[in-house]
Amino acid sequence: MNLQLDYTIFCEDVRFEASQHLSLMGVTHQIVVPQLPVSLIKLAVVNHWRGAGQFMSEVRILTPDKTQAIAVSQPTSFVVPPDGYADNVTVFLNTSFYQPGHYLVQTLINSSLFAERVLPVLLMQAPENFTESERVN
Repeated sequence: MNLQLDYTIFCEDVRFEASQHLSLMGVTHQIVVPQLPVSLIKLAVVNHWRGAGQFMSEVRILTPDKTQAIAVSQPTSFVVPPDGYADNVTVFLNTSFYQPGHYLVQTLINSSLFAERVLPVLLMQAPENFTESERVN
């Protein structure tokens, strides 16, 4: 197979510009929240491919214990022109994370596992001596 995954980016949203470029909003490598469960309105997975050919892509997010999928995309077709590249964007809506841990984001090509990336979900507690103030500094 003439296909190489250069990188995977997680972000809150992706916009397609008139210039045919992508604008990525809220790029992250982890999800840090003050409490769980948390539901993300949007979570985008951007895969950047090199090679040549036509392929079917699927993306799924597995729980930290790898026993359940919390999000699964529909298969989508994409084409990488010879000696070119392609960006494949998968957007999940209302994705809920119920526990902290290392979630596994799997990318399948033609129904076979091609790549896995870790998406940490961290629970960040406020310091015990934290008090809210009416002033904004």
